[in-house]
Amino acid sequence: MKVVSTSDAPSAIGPYSQAIISGGMVYTSGQIAINPSNGNVEAKTIEEQTHQVCKNVKAVLEASGSSLDKVVKTVCFLADMNDFATFNTIYAQYFTSKPARSCVAVKTLPKNVLVEIDTVAEVM
Repeated sequence: MKVVSTSDAPSAIGPYSQAIISGGMVYTSGQIAINPSNGNVEAKTIEEQTHQVCKNVKAVLEASGSSLDKVVKTVCFLADMNDFATFNTIYAQYFTSKPARSCVAVKTLPKNVLVEIDTVAEVM
């Protein structure tokens, strides 16, 4: 196993890694809408937060030697399923290869964000 860490995505806010590479795959931890340059959640709307989360996922994948196009599975968490259509439109702009996906609504996410995404991807 190899631990992945990049300053282009938020640091882990607990006892975990941004990602782990094992067996030719990278497993990312859930990414939320933290701005990696200052560690704050600046985005307020589901649109802004989804863009920030996707950028964070992309940065972790690229630091792992992978990319959004190599993602085979995502797990998406929404604080409000009423945001699904908006989230889905933005998500589709980033995950153009249409990986398998689960998407569920949860009661609360870390730092009270609106969306979280984790991925499994092939390492190039």
